[in-house]
Parts: sequence; structure tokens; C-alpha cells
Amino acid sequence: MGSYPPPDIFIPEEWSQAANSIVSSSTPPVVLVCGPGSVGKSTFARYLLNLLLTTRCKKVAYLDTDVGQTEFTPLGLISLTVVYDITPDLKTKYLKPSKRSLFFGDISPKIDPSVFLEYVCSIYDHYQKKYRTFDKRKNASKIQTPLIVNTSGWVKGVGYEVLVDMLKYIGPTHVVKIDLSTEFYKYKNLPAGKFWLDGEDDGTIKLIEIDSALKDREIVQKEARLLREERIVAYFEQCFPSDSGISTHKETAHSLTSHCPYQVPIASIKIRHVHREVPSSEIFYGLNASIVGLAVESEVPGDLPWCLGLGIVRGIDTVKGMLYVITPVPFVSLKKVNLLLQGDIQFPTDLLQVQGRLSPYISENVLNIT
Repeated sequence: MGSYPPPDIFIPEEWSQAANSIVSSSTPPVVLVCGPGSVGKSTFARYLLNLLLTTRCKKVAYLDTDVGQTEFTPLGLISLTVVYDITPDLKTKYLKPSKRSLFFGDISPKIDPSVFLEYVCSIYDHYQKKYRTFDKRKNASKIQTPLIVNTSGWVKGVGYEVLVDMLKYIGPTHVVKIDLSTEFYKYKNLPAGKFWLDGEDDGTIKLIEIDSALKDREIVQKEARLLREERIVAYFEQCFPSDSGISTHKETAHSLTSHCPYQVPIASIKIRHVHREVPSSEIFYGLNASIVGLAVESEVPGDLPWCLGLGIVRGIDTVKGMLYVITPVPFVSLKKVNLLLQGDIQFPTDLLQVQGRLSPYISENVLNIT
């Protein structure tokens, strides 16, 4: 499979030892990576993912719970992605189709911790169902595909309680806890040891504690805000052919305003806000020029709606009873959508400011979804 990492990527010795100890474990690992914000959790998770693919596995499952810094999907989704190929550049985000996604609709779990935890558990249940088998002789499930769980940096107060509940529900084989080593920031770290345990340690979970490889935390935090906007832009640029030559946000904005939207009959679809009750008389006020989750509502009572991707509501014609939506979701998948989910994902302002045009409203050039 080739050597990893390549010579031009520096990995601290402590990180290398931690990742190699996981890769060499006797059974396919389930690894949860945790720690405060901007310590390199996503970078370590990507490094471990690549190492597993190059030395041990043909595929690795990745459960992304960091809704503000997603790895393979657009923002605001809690997702399970199965990865088959390494991603050599540890800094560049790669969009990949997920096996299952739920639309949380925000960049932080703080807005609704209980819903966030419910979604994480639901996605993990899907992994259990699809990528683990049950051993009747041992009366236990058997891991078939390794799993990496990336978490957010919200680890204080309610965030700490949510993380503890995640750890108890998932029951990983390994927990990698990354700490800030700079004295000024150490108060942000998680408690030492197996902080999630209520009683005695039965030894089934291996804890690995390492220091962050990042030194300038403030620069990383500033970059995070820019990366979120880039993530949204990159996602909607998938609406256009790869050889379209779009290279700036301005070009993307112009292309989106002239892009052919899908025409969706309002009567054929439900509209719901994820985190608040919106009166039916006001539901369209905040919908236009917003980012929505394109979801499939289950026929099974209690099942959560599966999100197929994101869309931009480009315009609303209440007289004709039509919504106009722009999305890179393939048409064959889009026909399954019967629910639009509203959240609080902010639309990059660069994409709304197009000189010579007003807000991207209704176009006569449309595609029907019926």
C-alpha cells in the first residue's frame, strides 16, 4: 500500500507512537478522539485514518460529530462516512459521500445538546447495524470495519456531560485525549485519566493521552472561521462541472445566481425548523436565500429523517406554490426528498453580494421535481 506518512509531512513522535499502538491492536479498533478546541483532533484522526488504510484495512468508517469543522461533509451534519482511499494532505478538507447523515443545522452542539446527542447515538447505531456482526457464541458484537469518532472542542460544562454520555454509549476500544501543553491554556484541558468512568476501570478501553502539536492556538481559531465559509463554498461549487474554471467566491456567486434551480411544489414537501417552533404563517419569511437540509422522512415512527445533502432556497413563489432550490445533490436522489430542514447555518456573505443583481430570486430556467 506504500509508506505513510510521506517524507514531506512531519508527525510528532508522540503522535506516531499513539497511532501505531492503535493500528497494531489485536481487533479492529473503535477510536474516539477528544480534547478542547484547536488542539489537532481532526488532524490526528485523519493521520490515524490514513495509517489504518495503508497498513491494515481496505476501508475505515468515520463518525464525524464536529458539526462546525466537518471532515468529509458540509457543515451542520452529523455523519458516517466510509473511506477507502487515503487523503495525503492533512490540512485540506475532502468532500466525500456519506453512508448516513443527519441535519443538525448549526456549527455548535451548544444550541441543542440533547438533540445533538440523540443524533450521534442514531448514527452510531447505524454503524453498529451495518458494520458489526453478532457473535452468537460469545453473545457479543464483532467489529468488522474500524471506526474513528471525531468530536468537537466543547468539553466544559454541558459539553463535558455530552462527551461523557457519548463515551459511555459508544464504548470505544481506544480513547485518544489531546491536551494543550502551553501553561496558559491548560485549564481548558479535559481531566486526566479515564474521566468518563463512574466506578472501577475494567480495562476494556485503552486511554492514550498526547499533547497538541499546534503551538499558535489563536491563529488556528481565526482560520477555523474562514474554513467554515470555504467549506460551504466548496460544497455548492459541486453544482458546476469540474472544468468550469471557477476560482473565486465572486465567480461562484455569479454562477449560482445564473444556475438552473430545481422547482419544488410546496404541496409535495414538508418544512420544519430543527431547533425551534415556527408558526406556519411565518415559515417562508426566513426560508428564502437560506441553507436547508434536504431530507427523507422515514415511514417508521420514531426514526430520524435521513439528510441527503444541503440546498439553497433561491426563491419562493407562493402564488404558483413553488420553491426554487439549488443543490449539488444528484437528481435521482433529490426525487426522494420530502422534507426541508431549516437550521442556523450562515450563508457566506460573499455569495449574496453579486454586483448588478438583487438577491438570487426566481429564475424562469428551472427543473421540475415531481
